[in-house]
Amino acid sequence: MSANQHALLLDRGNLKRRNRINRVVEVGSSIGAAVAVAVLVIVVGSVLLKGAGALSWHFLTAPSGLFGDTSGGMANAIVGTAIIVAIAAAIAIPVAILVAIYTTEFASARFAHPIRFVLDVLNGVPTIITGIFVYGLLVAGNKPSGFAGAVALAIVMLPIVARTAQEVLTLVPATLKEAAHALGIARWRTIVRITIPTAAGGLITGSLLAVARAAGETAPLLLCNFIFAQGILTNPGEGLASIPLFIFQSSESPSPESHTQAWAAALVLIAFVLVLNVVARAFYARSRKRMGA
Repeated sequence: MSANQHALLLDRGNLKRRNRINRVVEVGSSIGAAVAVAVLVIVVGSVLLKGAGALSWHFLTAPSGLFGDTSGGMANAIVGTAIIVAIAAAIAIPVAILVAIYTTEFASARFAHPIRFVLDVLNGVPTIITGIFVYGLLVAGNKPSGFAGAVALAIVMLPIVARTAQEVLTLVPATLKEAAHALGIARWRTIVRITIPTAAGGLITGSLLAVARAAGETAPLLLCNFIFAQGILTNPGEGLASIPLFIFQSSESPSPESHTQAWAAALVLIAFVLVLNVVARAFYARSRKRMGA
């Protein structure tokens, strides 16, 4: 056998081995994707089956009653969640976008990398730790309040929005900035009039994802805003009802009807999160198309 024929056989053997490995990886990846989708389907399906029966217009529009009273609904929880998350978003989103602009437009690598690292660490901090911190800062010696809960959720939202905004701002074509600088436009005006509008879709995407994350957080609210609220309350200086707390309180009740209401509230929360994620994906696709990515 010649050397060329031997090399050809080795190449064929290597090719077969690579094809087998590629096939194994492909099958493994497909199974992993199927398992991930199946978990989501099982979770949503279970919540839908157990909670759909309790959903009604009365349940969505009536405030909850006393602990264990199943004659009410979750309107106060919906209103309270909307107020708390809105305050948290108003605190976190502007700060996060300013941090992202600083690290991508002004800071040198010496400062930008440590800031990104801090954001990543903050994103990984358990939310119960965030709740304890805000409890000691705002609640200890005072009383639980919707504002304290909003501050805790703002800390949760901040790294999500900031890291997403950083990634999106780096995708803005450099030619747009260079053209603005060539025309003598001030740097801050370039950021306000060109960079931010170009990346607006991605910035909205990160903000919506952070809102979806904050809306379902329970641990910070248990520490900073835990109350048994009846009636629709709107003062953030007082304790406010919220959907996660409604689910927790209803699930702790011995009444089977309360358990069903907890499943129904969980279904409402899941639907809200899914809608926000779909809208976020739409904005992200629009942003990538606008920036030519």
